Amino acid sequence: MVARAYTVAFHGVEARRVEVQCALSAGLPAFHLVGLPDKAVSEAKERVRAAMTAMGLAMPAKRITVNLSPADLPKEGPHFDLPIALSLLTAMEVIPQEEVQNFIALGELSLDGSTVPVIGALPAAMAAAEADCGLICPEACGAEAAWVGAVQVLATPSLLAIVNHFNGRMVLPPAQAGMVANRGVVPDMADVKGQERAKRALEIAAAGRHHMIMVGEPGSGKSMLAARLPGILPDLTPAEALDTSMILSLAGQIEEGGISRQRPFRTPHHTASMAAIVGGGRRAGPGEISLAHNGVLFMDEFPEFPRQVLETLRQPIETGDVVVARANAHVRYPCRFMLVAAANPCRCGYLPDPSRACSKAPLCGQTYLSRISGPLMDRFDIRIDVSPVTVGDLSGSKVGERSATVAARIAAAREVQARRLVGTDATTNADVDGDLLDRIATPDAAGRELLTRVADKHRLTARGYHRILRVARTIADLSGSDAVSRDHIAEAVAYRLAL
Repeated sequence: MVARAYTVAFHGVEARRVEVQCALSAGLPAFHLVGLPDKAVSEAKERVRAAMTAMGLAMPAKRITVNLSPADLPKEGPHFDLPIALSLLTAMEVIPQEEVQNFIALGELSLDGSTVPVIGALPAAMAAAEADCGLICPEACGAEAAWVGAVQVLATPSLLAIVNHFNGRMVLPPAQAGMVANRGVVPDMADVKGQERAKRALEIAAAGRHHMIMVGEPGSGKSMLAARLPGILPDLTPAEALDTSMILSLAGQIEEGGISRQRPFRTPHHTASMAAIVGGGRRAGPGEISLAHNGVLFMDEFPEFPRQVLETLRQPIETGDVVVARANAHVRYPCRFMLVAAANPCRCGYLPDPSRACSKAPLCGQTYLSRISGPLMDRFDIRIDVSPVTVGDLSGSKVGERSATVAARIAAAREVQARRLVGTDATTNADVDGDLLDRIATPDAAGRELLTRVADKHRLTARGYHRILRVARTIADLSGSDAVSRDHIAEAVAYRLAL
């Protein structure tokens, strides 16, 4: 008899179903685990043995063979402990086969038989829902997995508890979804003194999910402006929240099963490696660009990032996903993010001020910003020169608009875009391309004439031409205009040619 239990192996955000087969045969007592397991999976034998001893069961004095099928799919992580134990208990006729086969199981076992939380409960629950079966997971993962809603989730505190549940000696209550994570304290736009042009540019970028770069002297407020983005961006839709949370689940960054409706705001340091930014490592895990999916990736000191890291951003910015290629795996992660970059004008930072600039000016500025390649700079929709704030602005009593006011305008513009783009793959103006862009962003005659003159004079690339149209469409949405006029084109051109 071959007993079977089911689990999943993670391939990016995809959870692939794995059949755990267990056979007991005559021969010298041994425990063999096959099916391309990694070290953590291979060590499951000892954890399962200790957990069964802790619940008062002796291992059968037979040859135990556990196969993880399909055998050519790499199996990684300790979450295979629980399904291996369930298949063995089924083979020993401790629990009925017909009960176990209706569930996908994952979880690590402690030596005392208790369950230990693992990553990936949310994608596993999605896979269980697609397979029309239930999910067995550690008790600490139940609140996370229950967010799927369309699947029965048994969150067990121990191996003994799930055995008793299947044998009718106790009933595990269905897991309840965790609380929506609190937004927390978000800096307010009213704290920013002056910088009206930069705040306007930030509002446009947030409304259309446009990529933006800010260049200015140290202390001019670039990081301060970017830190206000979480307070003006609209909340994630339920579908976006689930999509983003699946990536966070694989990264082990969902706390207490709570899913946040706030858009991710990732701020990697400029010493981060390529694997940390794009994804990779031993398990080809998600990088910062995927953890920022449906949110913001803020890269301060942009030219200080390694050139190789910066260049890897070019393709994900265009496609909205990234393929992490390794010798034994090609893993795809979604990464539809809004890139906001900040940079000093030169290494010393004071190039615009002759009294404080170094002796290498202006060559130092050209050398410093040339670390950002032309093809990468071409992908920024909005470029803004952030000038230092004057003493008058800092000491003045004028209070700027609060984040809630700005957020209301952005939410209204996003709603207009959502209605316009219903039935398409695009969700914001930044996603629009081809015939759809021509249909929704064609300017009036005066605007078309201006854009043609600018394109000819500054030799705009096709990408630059289309990005101006997208930004102009967003400016029109913020103003409540159905048509794209010359004024909208002029403002979009000003942001495009600012640097």
